Amino acid sequence: MGYAGSRMKIDWWTILLYGLLVGFGWLNIYSASLREPAEGLFNMTQIYGKQLLWIMLSFGLIIFVLALDTKFYERFSSLIYIAALMSLLGLFVFGQTINGANSWYHFGTFSLQPSEFAKAATALALGKYMGDIQTNMRELKHQWRALLIILIPAMIIIPQPDPGSALVYAAFIFPLYREGLNYLFLILALSVAALFIGTLLIGPEGMIVVIVLLALALFLWQKRNRQRIVWPRYIMGILLTIGLTFCVNYVFNSVFEQRHRDRFNLVLGKTVDHVSIGYNTHQSEIAIGSGRWFGKGWLQGTQTKGNFVPEQHTDYIFSTIGEEWGFVGSVFLVIVFMSLVLRILFLAERQKSVFGRVYGYSVASIIFFHFMVNIGMVVGLFPTVGIPLPFLSYGGSGLWGFTLLLFIFIKMDSVNYINR
Repeated sequence: MGYAGSRMKIDWWTILLYGLLVGFGWLNIYSASLREPAEGLFNMTQIYGKQLLWIMLSFGLIIFVLALDTKFYERFSSLIYIAALMSLLGLFVFGQTINGANSWYHFGTFSLQPSEFAKAATALALGKYMGDIQTNMRELKHQWRALLIILIPAMIIIPQPDPGSALVYAAFIFPLYREGLNYLFLILALSVAALFIGTLLIGPEGMIVVIVLLALALFLWQKRNRQRIVWPRYIMGILLTIGLTFCVNYVFNSVFEQRHRDRFNLVLGKTVDHVSIGYNTHQSEIAIGSGRWFGKGWLQGTQTKGNFVPEQHTDYIFSTIGEEWGFVGSVFLVIVFMSLVLRILFLAERQKSVFGRVYGYSVASIIFFHFMVNIGMVVGLFPTVGIPLPFLSYGGSGLWGFTLLLFIFIKMDSVNYINR
């Protein structure tokens, strides 16, 4: 089961799961984009033909990634990261606006989205820094430096504006936590998210009442357990939390665009809209619900064939799966995704180097984050943020970006495995 002409031992289970997702994705892209009798699978005027070409070209990318020495990725990780940052910055000068975001380079009929490749570059840079013998993730200065590696590309992506792609960088918190990041950072991140959502639901005044009540409950608990209360920190924490509550309104009303505000209000139940901003999600829910247990059958989806769900071949590809393959097909897809994530985590834990382990955890976290947010978005649990479903959504940049991300790790694992 080795790779021909090398000392590698490829993990074929991971490749099998990758192939299942890519193949299943193409079947649904074909169904979602087919409007009249097919004129050949490689018809470049059709979306399914273009995607099949991207899949075929991915084989060349896989061979190239596996052919490179593993040390190349670690040795040149900093240069790869800098090149990724430069490609993101170049969009502000040479980028093309598609769907309201200046996130693409356009070369004739070919478009490239550098943010899809920047995730792999960031994972390499993070693994390189955390694998350095002088890095101790229990020290605050090293924690902030690692966070800076993650935040820089995200901060460049936000003003494009592409908040969905920037949001994905939150997934890097998991490899940091695995390597010793203080759990308080995770609690802080979850608290800020809860504060944000709570303020939107009940307003700043209502949230201040909740904060005061929670502070009082904490005070009584500490007093009952005879714990020493550091009053300056206690009061500063309350004032800081209240200040953040008022910042939520400013960020929501001044930083977010109207379309983003509408999507949040829709998910939080503050507005009901099945015509404009909520149309995609509403139609997606109808399509998924109509599939029932076993679906209507491949190429038989009436919502899919009627093109009721916009972007059904990209961000909303899961609605096609729900309609044509039903609950059973949807569960199968979830099982395959979770199997891939768990397999990557298993391989990450057996890496001999911190660099390989951090990179593996980054790959698993990114794929899981995309998968969770995309499906949550399609079924109405999360706001629409424009995050594709890995390996399934239409797009050459997305497919190549995830292929590159995954097969770099497969290469790392193959060498580490043989060296054990």
